[in-house]
Amino acid sequence: MGHQKLPMKVKSILVSQPKPQTENHPYMQLASKHKIDVDFRSFIEVREVEASEFRKDKITPKLFTSFIFPSRNAVDHFFRLCKDMRVEINPEWKYFCTSEAVAFYLQKFVPYRKRKIYPGKGHLADLIPIMKRQRNQKFLLPTSNLLKPSIPEQLDKAGLNWTRAVMFNTVTSDLSDLEDVTYDVLVFFSPEGIRSLYTNFPNFEQNRTRIAAFGTTTKKAIEEHELRLDIAVPTEEYRSMTEALDAYVTKANKDK
Repeated sequence: MGHQKLPMKVKSILVSQPKPQTENHPYMQLASKHKIDVDFRSFIEVREVEASEFRKDKITPKLFTSFIFPSRNAVDHFFRLCKDMRVEINPEWKYFCTSEAVAFYLQKFVPYRKRKIYPGKGHLADLIPIMKRQRNQKFLLPTSNLLKPSIPEQLDKAGLNWTRAVMFNTVTSDLSDLEDVTYDVLVFFSPEGIRSLYTNFPNFEQNRTRIAAFGTTTKKAIEEHELRLDIAVPTEEYRSMTEALDAYVTKANKDK
């Protein structure tokens, strides 16, 4: 194994997401604190499924009583399609959101009523016991063309009456304008981001580039591509990516 070397200095980070809209976002604070470059570039794009295309699946929200939202994108595209298809929002509908953040976002579209919106703690598993108590409900799951296999498995195992509705597509971005991805740190948030890296840069070699990953499925995709994972989030110590990056850069750039 040899002796443990300190991580090499970090001067540049590429975050594989769009640049945050807010002025003083945590990544900006990270860049100014450590005097490093932080760039943003979305490695994946979300494209809407048109109402005319969606109708071909013969699924109409009116036939359902409860809706499962695994992401904010799912919320956006569900209400967009309801509007485009002139589906009225039933005040009796129930919404099951995998996280507090998704439940909070949902309030853009429906008034928050305790018995109608059920937030999880970040995983569908948190909601299963509540959903099992409502077995008479017909659940609709708005998703993209990509879906974690564990989601249908959990819903089937719980014996729920549910239907999947593909309301948007997640596709690989064209990154041909980027000459290369030779940053000190690359930050990923989904397995699709890793796939996009290899679609755009099939000869990518990690070498001295550090890789940061958020979430277990992203971590798994990194392992499958036999890449070295240097920064994994969330952990007991670091809940957010910027916290983990701050700690890593502090250590890497110490006295250099």
